[in-house]
Amino acid sequence: MRLFTKLIGLCLILAGIYFLGQNIIFTTRFSAYYWWRSIPATGSVLSTLSGVVILVCARRSVKDLGWVLVGLGILMAFLSGGLVLQPTSLWTFFVAAIAMVSGYQLLTFGRVRF
Repeated sequence: MRLFTKLIGLCLILAGIYFLGQNIIFTTRFSAYYWWRSIPATGSVLSTLSGVVILVCARRSVKDLGWVLVGLGILMAFLSGGLVLQPTSLWTFFVAAIAMVSGYQLLTFGRVRF
């Protein structure tokens, strides 16, 4: 039963991330006149990808470098202007937040605390 509760918690977290992620578009802009604007977007993709590879494949002692690279990639994506945040309804945001918080509580505590 404990494994089933943790599995439901993980599914709720992933559902919340999915609902929020539907309204985020990642773009890489390319223009002949502004070629330097695409450098941070390319760097963010490479940094995030290498961070994920390190997190999945590397030894435990190197995992901190993977998290740093993932964080750097997210920061570079915001700085490059390559993230387009579409409008979302308050209801969608509310459902996503409730799903993520409830899933986290199920995953860590085994029950939802209100």
